[in-house]
Amino acid sequence: METRVICIGSVLWDTIGRTPRTMALGHDVAGRITRDPGGVALNIALGLVRLGLSPDLLSAVGRDAEGEAIAALARARGIGTEMLYLSEDLPTDRYMAIEGANGLVAAIADAHSLEEAGDKILRPLIDGRLGSDERPFTGVAALDGNLSEDLLARIATGPWLGAADLRVAPASTGKALRLLPLLRHPRAVIYVNLEEAGLLLGAKVDTAPEAARALVARGASRVLVTNGPAPCAMADASGTIEARPPQVTVTRVTGAGDSFMAAHIAAELRGETGEDALRAALVAAAAHVSGETPT
Repeated sequence: METRVICIGSVLWDTIGRTPRTMALGHDVAGRITRDPGGVALNIALGLVRLGLSPDLLSAVGRDAEGEAIAALARARGIGTEMLYLSEDLPTDRYMAIEGANGLVAAIADAHSLEEAGDKILRPLIDGRLGSDERPFTGVAALDGNLSEDLLARIATGPWLGAADLRVAPASTGKALRLLPLLRHPRAVIYVNLEEAGLLLGAKVDTAPEAARALVARGASRVLVTNGPAPCAMADASGTIEARPPQVTVTRVTGAGDSFMAAHIAAELRGETGEDALRAALVAAAAHVSGETPT
């Protein structure tokens, strides 16, 4: 029987401006502007579908044109949307970013509707559709840090995901500290980049292996730390595994971590472990940043 996979967090529209030029504050350059489906939870779900899985979304979208369009797109791609919370008074969230040859220049995530929806998005984990207090959800749950700090703290100690294979990502550097209550969750696998790891540790770290070991020492069960084109690492109580990403020409950066996380989850569900699963995730992230993976 196939393992049930749910993706909990942001579902929104990405508006991203990209230029092949290096950018700095105040620059005004030519480029391309795209509008694509996005949000960490949806990006992970799309990545899982490309790898043959059928995830469900737990999120909030508005009963507006943008919400109807993104839900329809998700369904057309093979993602379950029946458990989305549809809000009558909250608009569908949005994300805006600028990317240059030097990477992400700036971004603003307007995920206020998701935060305001609060625990309404978790109703399927309580009302029997996915689980209940007596029979909690036991599949894979990919959770992102766009949820409110209060709700993430409640998830860390509550029954909703206490029996799940919990996979957690911060969503952005600015929201990394929201994961602190989940850091010591005994069933959580934490996915962060090097900067996010440093924020969780409260100290600068120079390499992914160093960061991964330090987070495990702080109580994390298992951690994966990426560092752009530099070696990444996975660590748990048994030790640390390192791997170097494939070298590719970078054409986009938004969503790379989501592709990495989705591919790692899929690889482990296929039965791959350790370095094999880590390399599968790195290959998927490289394909994303090189532009080979469709949006």
